[in-house]
Amino acid sequence: MKTKNFIIQLTFIFAVQFAFPQHTISGYVYDESTNEPLSGASILIRETTNGVITGIDGSFKIDTRGTLPLFLDISYLGFESKAVELTEWIDVEVYLKPKSADLNEVVVTARRRTETAQNIPIPISIVGGAKIEDAGAFNVNLVKELVPSVQLYSSNPRNTGINIRGLGSPFGLTNDGLDPGVGFYVDGVYYARPAVATLDFIDIDRIEVLRGPQGTLFGKNTTAGAFNITTRKASFTPGANFEVSYGNYGFIQAKASVTGGIIKDKLAVRVSFSGTQRDGNIYNIAKDEYVNDINNLGFRGQLLFAPSDKIKITFIGDNTRQNPNGFAQVVAGVVQTQRADYRQFNNIIADLNYTLPSANAFDRVIDHDTPWRSLNELGGVSLNADFKLGKGTLTSTTAWRYWNWGPSNDRDFTGLQALAKSQNPAKHENWSQEIRYAGEISSKLSGVVGLFFIDQEVKIDGTEESGSAQWRFSQNTTSSNWQTPGLFEGYGIRTDASIKSSSAAVFANIDWAVTDKLHILSGVRFNYDEKEVYYNRITYGGLETTDPALLALKRVVYTDQFFETGADENNFTYQLTASYKVTDKINAYATYSTSYKPVGVNVAGLPVIDGAVAVDLGTIRPEYVKHIELGVKTSPAKNITLNATFFNTDIEDYQANVQAAQLGVNRGYIANAEKVNSKGAELDANVRVNSSLSFNLAVTYTDATYEKFTNAPVPLEEVGSAQAYKDISGGRLPGISKWAGSFGGEVTSNSTDFLSQDGKFFLGFDSFLRSEFSSSPSPSQFLNIPGYGLVNARAGFRAIEGLSLFVWARNLLDKDYYEQLLVAGGSAGHYAAVLGDPGTYGLTLRYSF
Repeated sequence: MKTKNFIIQLTFIFAVQFAFPQHTISGYVYDESTNEPLSGASILIRETTNGVITGIDGSFKIDTRGTLPLFLDISYLGFESKAVELTEWIDVEVYLKPKSADLNEVVVTARRRTETAQNIPIPISIVGGAKIEDAGAFNVNLVKELVPSVQLYSSNPRNTGINIRGLGSPFGLTNDGLDPGVGFYVDGVYYARPAVATLDFIDIDRIEVLRGPQGTLFGKNTTAGAFNITTRKASFTPGANFEVSYGNYGFIQAKASVTGGIIKDKLAVRVSFSGTQRDGNIYNIAKDEYVNDINNLGFRGQLLFAPSDKIKITFIGDNTRQNPNGFAQVVAGVVQTQRADYRQFNNIIADLNYTLPSANAFDRVIDHDTPWRSLNELGGVSLNADFKLGKGTLTSTTAWRYWNWGPSNDRDFTGLQALAKSQNPAKHENWSQEIRYAGEISSKLSGVVGLFFIDQEVKIDGTEESGSAQWRFSQNTTSSNWQTPGLFEGYGIRTDASIKSSSAAVFANIDWAVTDKLHILSGVRFNYDEKEVYYNRITYGGLETTDPALLALKRVVYTDQFFETGADENNFTYQLTASYKVTDKINAYATYSTSYKPVGVNVAGLPVIDGAVAVDLGTIRPEYVKHIELGVKTSPAKNITLNATFFNTDIEDYQANVQAAQLGVNRGYIANAEKVNSKGAELDANVRVNSSLSFNLAVTYTDATYEKFTNAPVPLEEVGSAQAYKDISGGRLPGISKWAGSFGGEVTSNSTDFLSQDGKFFLGFDSFLRSEFSSSPSPSQFLNIPGYGLVNARAGFRAIEGLSLFVWARNLLDKDYYEQLLVAGGSAGHYAAVLGDPGTYGLTLRYSF
């Protein structure tokens, strides 16, 4: 029966191709004020998915099987859009009127339909692909400097967290049992692993960053916001881009993208490649080598099938991998804990006749004896089908994705054999299905309605093993038994763990135009989540003994642990927004929404409390979010946009990631904080002085605190106190600066001829500043990172078509700064730093046609 239905559907699709004769619509698009052709203008046949972009001479061609009359919708950034009615098959010439550099027409698809950013009642930041490429920003970790509401922390690809306004993922080591609160979408496909944020961009058209809960717009629930990334599409018009960059630290990057039609106006292809290499910038004296290099490779392929003007089917496959000698952290300081003197880090290393290679982390010197390895591979395939139905589009997105993680870490951060091995390989697979309808429902109603399902499985095969110095770090009594030869050497744990999870949802977001000025937007979401956990940790190695005293010492370091658990949860959340267009230049809105993050499960070992495993921490409660947002989007003049947002987010049962002093809790564990609050304000401004000069400014103030967290672990300096837990209510959340901002600008020349090519010279800069922030889940007086500022710059020649060349610099002033501070395993008192990149610079050559 399934085969029969498939044959019927396939027959229908091909029948559509031949039911009507094919016609070609051709023409040119010009600038009305100068009569110059407009390259890159968008041409779309109304109520279809059929569209093209004008070429270098402003020309376009579209093949269609539609019938007359039909309408062409023509648009170009900075120009007034125009609709052209065709009543006969003739060539057309279209002249667009400039809008005096009006910035209002930035087009986005954040609400699953094409709109202008200034008209939608959502705080949103847009970063174009061209700006990303020209700035030398080749992954999300670098883009965060352009959007100060975003925080991204990564001690390695696995331990990567993306937050917006300080919320989304708990700060610190990643626990696979938690769902991210910031959605990451590429061409409509949900990427479940935040590790994708560390990989190179491939063929990015634009990045839209939505702030605040978005569970009624996107398939996977998002409590803090979403990244909506759009890549460049396959085109029937042949084209190619080739790019190579060279920089200091041996930086080499190559990119290529080729597109064109295979079957005329029916089947098109786009193939893209990116490769990046850079030498390390931290010297390991123990192995006489530089570490923390870059070794990235990525491929992306697309097939576009357009059997008619109303049907577009896209198949995408991608594979991206990192295989660096990294990510090493450098000891940044030592804290006096409340343990006995003999348990202080400086006394421990003195007894072992060891000295740190440097007391200054910014000397960038280590002596690690365990190799750093971080194999990070992601990929998958997806099939997206768009069907134009009435005044909307029905979309089906089916995807399968995988993530492989193969690490090796020196988790004691020293040249001592305290931890000889620390590695937690993982494999993640998921498949997802989303079906949604977006568009106009009636003259007064528009919106999106959808279904979403995702099934995931993570398999973990971890190993942690002690070395010859472990006895001194774990020693908690003065007994001479600790020095028993070979007691801890080779003593470790092997972990076999897995998580199976499923999530299903139905969601809707409806925009009701009460009047031309007043819109009421309501959204609902019903979600079902289910998780099953298997965890089995077995000790091995060390001295073979039956002596109860020695066995007890071994159990201080590691113990066997086994548990199976699971949970399921139903949730209903909603959103209500009122948007009022006070004038053509002022759009105000107010939003109240609820959201949630699914139940969490622990798969990294549970702490032992009073001699018993805390099995009640095997699962933790879902987060519940209540969010209020007030915003105004304005255009004080045709060349200025000025937007302000005020927000307040309350979270009950906040899912916190905490680092235990116990070595056996090898990834930290998760627990619920009773209540968290994040509130603040954001200001975004764009000014285009004239066609050659523009500026952008973004400032955010965020005050995020634990309103109530009565059972938090103590900070590093209080390890060893009488209390293993502490009431940190009122303390600030980690990773969040109260103030952060970015400021940038670019000046371009008039069109000029350079090396026999038409184009423009340009000079641009971007700066990023943030105030001091905490780098400890429980507030610490020592683990705070000072505020810092960064300056990036670029200059060169940008050709309309042909050869472009420019130079760029990141961290132009060579600022020393910390990205993150991490407590070493076992909490002996020392902590390490993830160092920000030093100043880098380079030259890029790009050729396109």
